[in-house]
Amino acid sequence: MSVGAVPPTESNAQVPAALSMDVVERRGNAMTLSMGPQHPSTHGVLQVMIEVAGETVERAEMEIGYLHTGIEKSAENLFWTQASTVIERMDYLDPPGNALCYTLAVEQLLGITAAIPPRAQAIRVLMCELSRVASHCVWLGTGGIDLGAISTFFYAFDVREDILDLLEESGGARMHSNYLRIGGTNGDLPAGFIEKLDAFIAKYPQRMHELRNLLQNNPILRDRMIDVGVVAPEDAVAWGLTGPSLRGSGIAYDVRKAFPYSGYEKYAFDVPVRTDGDAYARFLVRLDEMDQAMRIVAQVRRELDVPGPVMITNPKIAQPPKETIALSMEALIHHFKIVSESFRVPPGDFYQAIESPRGELGYYLVSNGDNRPYRVRTRPPSLYNLQTLKAMAPGNLIADVVVMIGSLDPVFGEVDR
Repeated sequence: MSVGAVPPTESNAQVPAALSMDVVERRGNAMTLSMGPQHPSTHGVLQVMIEVAGETVERAEMEIGYLHTGIEKSAENLFWTQASTVIERMDYLDPPGNALCYTLAVEQLLGITAAIPPRAQAIRVLMCELSRVASHCVWLGTGGIDLGAISTFFYAFDVREDILDLLEESGGARMHSNYLRIGGTNGDLPAGFIEKLDAFIAKYPQRMHELRNLLQNNPILRDRMIDVGVVAPEDAVAWGLTGPSLRGSGIAYDVRKAFPYSGYEKYAFDVPVRTDGDAYARFLVRLDEMDQAMRIVAQVRRELDVPGPVMITNPKIAQPPKETIALSMEALIHHFKIVSESFRVPPGDFYQAIESPRGELGYYLVSNGDNRPYRVRTRPPSLYNLQTLKAMAPGNLIADVVVMIGSLDPVFGEVDR
């Protein structure tokens, strides 16, 4: 039972103890309702305290922290090479993006950014853009269920399954594969990967066409999303919105364009923008963004025909190839030292940002010269985007709160950390 909920009496003893929305307070004609934290349409363990008059929301306050796992502090107690394993779990729908952002920051502190092989850079971009499409598929499928579009889920997750197959093929796991490493990637793409990638690239346009036909002009979905959760451009900036939620309000800010990393400056892609600032605008931006991500994937695919190394050659940072360990005592020593005590990073600090599926994801790392990070601090886009619900919700109906939360696409692994 939520804190402050009405205790059971003879008249309400049969009511289940864990309702998805409890009345926790009533005064006059207004009520305060607790939506969540187990409500499925909150897209995670979010609790929203909603003050309503009738069906109209007057105030909404978010209660977060139900998924707090101490990831940042855990990373500070791991070697530099180990920390990415917990950081990948922060935004569990975009593990490669989290790993890349952390890795880029460490490489800046080490001073090896310019030494990363071009093929490794291309593979990193490929994994992050595939992960972006997969993440948006989760948003699209679950958001459709919120609005009653059940079949959308199966179409969207069919695309996501193909991408997870590719991620598993390259890194060995469907999620959290720890494939992107400091200095490059954990091995080259395996045999057969390119053929599967080609098949997915060929399949995607028809599947996206079907999804758009199902949703984009659906009159019921349009009625549920248009003019719901409107955020003006100046409010979007003031609240710190980034990603598709910001671009749905007409602000064309994308970290890949503003502060390019991993070679994004050489790829041709557009930054989708809508000006209406409502849930429907954010919906359209994400659909367009999926197409632009696949446009980048197709360009990266052409680069992969050129072979090359995928890891720097510095043996004090990168583990030597496995086949050399049994043949070289020096390789064995370097392997043992990296595994047993990692490497030391020169003292300094650096902030690295990337464009995650939810917006600007940033990692601020501090090194004191040790073999572990002294400080790991995350700038999670979901946390900032979610706060906008306070401004969106008033004046809308209770049912619209579900639409607004879905349109922000929060992931609570990075909100609570």
